[in-house]
Amino acid sequence: MSSNAQLRALFSGWIFPAWLCLALTTQPAQAQAYPPFPAGQGKQAEIWVVEDAQATEAFQANRARVRLMVDRAITNLTCQTSVIAAWRSLIRTNDTVGLKVFSEPGPNSGTRPAVVAAVIEGLLAAGLPAGRMVIWDRHLTDLRLAGFFELGREFGVRLAGSAESGYDEANFYDTPLLGRLVWGDLEFGKKTIGTGRKSFVSKLVSLELTRIINITPLMNHNQVGVCGNLWSLAMGSVDNINRFESDPARLPVAVPDIYNLPGLGDHVVLNIVDALVCQYEGGERSLLHYSVPLNQLRFSRDPVALDVTSIAELNRQRRIAKAPPVAPQSELYNNASSLLELGVGELKDIRIHTLH
Repeated sequence: MSSNAQLRALFSGWIFPAWLCLALTTQPAQAQAYPPFPAGQGKQAEIWVVEDAQATEAFQANRARVRLMVDRAITNLTCQTSVIAAWRSLIRTNDTVGLKVFSEPGPNSGTRPAVVAAVIEGLLAAGLPAGRMVIWDRHLTDLRLAGFFELGREFGVRLAGSAESGYDEANFYDTPLLGRLVWGDLEFGKKTIGTGRKSFVSKLVSLELTRIINITPLMNHNQVGVCGNLWSLAMGSVDNINRFESDPARLPVAVPDIYNLPGLGDHVVLNIVDALVCQYEGGERSLLHYSVPLNQLRFSRDPVALDVTSIAELNRQRRIAKAPPVAPQSELYNNASSLLELGVGELKDIRIHTLH
């Protein structure tokens, strides 16, 4: 079944709110100038979906084929004729580029090392030194268990945990909602007035990285719909997040607000959804019996557009599996698109280009 046919099947017999209505026409690529960062409200978002039926076998990625998929997508997205020119249109060789992954679910369900390896190879070909790349997530332990330490040794690329890097007292998200601080939070152990109302940005993000490439899996999240670009970067960059994670009503406001902090969303030059395998149930745990291989990678400069289309795909897979529906947090994506203009949340304004 073609990608468009699959998307049409997604909506057959279902009624979705306006923000979750997908533009089903795949349009040909056009050479045009792209802005350096995601387009805001009222603009049209572009998503490039590259497919290869042989990209995985038994849920394991084929690195050679994934590399070809990444090369093809990046040249089409940037309208460049070579892989080197494509990456150089996004980064400078003196940038410090953070490759943000979501590693907590492990190598089979989180961001797959094969996808990150393909990005690293492209950046190296473009002249970015290995010493100016950082594979990072919230905790180093998760990176190690997901296989990224081996990848770091292979390419000579540094790995970092945002929590282990310490937090920047001068860069924070402030809200009157107090959190229960845990060990590792900057203000843990303090008893002063106002303690617990700030979430401080990691020094890794605020003081070291000049560009961020956000690489997330196609994996459901029971509170925000998907472990996607907005949630992964926001919750992976600051401390004192338990107050948001423990209260679903707080997440729709906090996630886009934190993403919009200086040095976070404005440093993201590319978003990639690792859709080689789609996990439609299980939250942030690896559960392969709730997973299906899609053999896709999805590229965009717009994090909101990717997140809402990912939610649509997850809903489609639940329908096929006859699994209970999970209501996504439409408020989060409305806030991100309409209020903060972080991207396009109306799927009628999203153009999807499919490369086979």
